[in-house]
Amino acid sequence: MGMFIGLLFGLGLFLIVMSGRPRAREQRAEPTWSRNLRETLVQAGIRGVSPQQFVLISAALGLVVGLVVLAFSGTFSLAGAFGVFASLLPRQLVLRRRRGRMHDLREVWPDVVDNLASAVRAGLSLPEALAAVGVRGPVALRPAFTRFGEDYRATGSFSTCLDRLADELADPVADRIIESLRMAREVGGTDLGRLLRTLSTFLREDARTRAELETRQTWTVNAARLAMAAPWIVLLLLASRGENVRAYDSPTGVAVLAGGAGVSVLAYLIMKRIGRLPEEERVLRP
Repeated sequence: MGMFIGLLFGLGLFLIVMSGRPRAREQRAEPTWSRNLRETLVQAGIRGVSPQQFVLISAALGLVVGLVVLAFSGTFSLAGAFGVFASLLPRQLVLRRRRGRMHDLREVWPDVVDNLASAVRAGLSLPEALAAVGVRGPVALRPAFTRFGEDYRATGSFSTCLDRLADELADPVADRIIESLRMAREVGGTDLGRLLRTLSTFLREDARTRAELETRQTWTVNAARLAMAAPWIVLLLLASRGENVRAYDSPTGVAVLAGGAGVSVLAYLIMKRIGRLPEEERVLRP
């Protein structure tokens, strides 16, 4: 009996000790589509919207537009086609906003590198040089570097704060700068100033070349988009006449709409493939 009580007492102590130990939370890997969409939203400057919320918003927009077209034309095939196109509209708007923001940031990254080089040459530490960009750097990037300074003062962990800064900026140029500073911090050396000046020159030349190429191709891309949208705009106008839309309720009409939608999507993808400039990938992301 005494042995049984002793075993129960020992088991109770063991359970008390184990209950007080922190358990490692299982971190589920984020799906690739969600991670890519989250990065795209960050690069577009859209914060506070998760990938799941964005997908729901797109689906809701497609549903609303489909119901409006259905009420307007009374044809399910037309409503489905325009509903699908409407659900893709938010993504296109985000991509357009992302391209514009990345273009604007591409113009100011050389100034950031110049500020860092000047701060390093003046004898500031790397954390101080990065935090100073939040005061003297380009206005569009000041909030991110200001938060870096606040994080570093709160935690004192330079590497962790660099990872947070890279995640917030989500830019390949920022990754390159951050990894250069991380290596200089961990390894040391006297070539950081020269490296930053060389990087600044390269970024200015790259931005100038890209600006010229984008200017030349913009009118071609816009004309291709208008050519793709024109048939569907005409179809929507024809839907105002009941005798025109009844034909699309038949199996043949549905097949025609599906074929037209497939050709439009294929032509749009080919146009984007041909007119797309190579983009630098985030190979140095933390």
